[in-house]
Amino acid sequence: MSTTTYTPRLKDHFKTNVMPKVGQTFSITNPMAMPRVEKVVINVGLGKQLEGSKLNAKAKDQVLHDLTVISGQKPIMKRAVKSVSNFKLREGYEIGSMVTLRGNRMWEFLDRLISLAIPRIKDFRGLNPKSFDGMGNYSFGVNEQGLFPEVNMAEAQFTHGMNITIVIKNSTDDRSRLLLAELGVPFSKPEEARRVGR
Repeated sequence: MSTTTYTPRLKDHFKTNVMPKVGQTFSITNPMAMPRVEKVVINVGLGKQLEGSKLNAKAKDQVLHDLTVISGQKPIMKRAVKSVSNFKLREGYEIGSMVTLRGNRMWEFLDRLISLAIPRIKDFRGLNPKSFDGMGNYSFGVNEQGLFPEVNMAEAQFTHGMNITIVIKNSTDDRSRLLLAELGVPFSKPEEARRVGR
């Protein structure tokens, strides 16, 4: 019986190539102080599928299914923390779904996201290089789940987008920008970002 442990391709690339480049660029000599990808959080809001403040059951099933096949992990439903009368929303109603990825599942998802999903975005000009939160974490949205090959759009009842947050510890915006660029995240050039209004 083999005892060889599997290392995702992107994780191996991170350790072998990305970490030395980031360390050299920012003069980081302590391995424990090196920026590291800690987790990836995927969120789907279901505001458009709320009918009479209650979630359409078919919409819920589809979103849970889509997130499961995309992430390889069972997502959870998010509930409204408080009532908002203007949106006809009551406390406790299910309003979205999310999944948090860590470890090898996180690295496999990032690999598929960078290599397969992002290149399928129509009229893609690069991701916004400024969408960091000041602490090195990066967030962006995609408009449809069909970007991921795992999702069969022929069976989809509706199209939904999602917000993806890459959480990076021990980092700053500049460090994370270099780290993600070295992993293969296609950022737009500053002049291109201004032209398309990003």
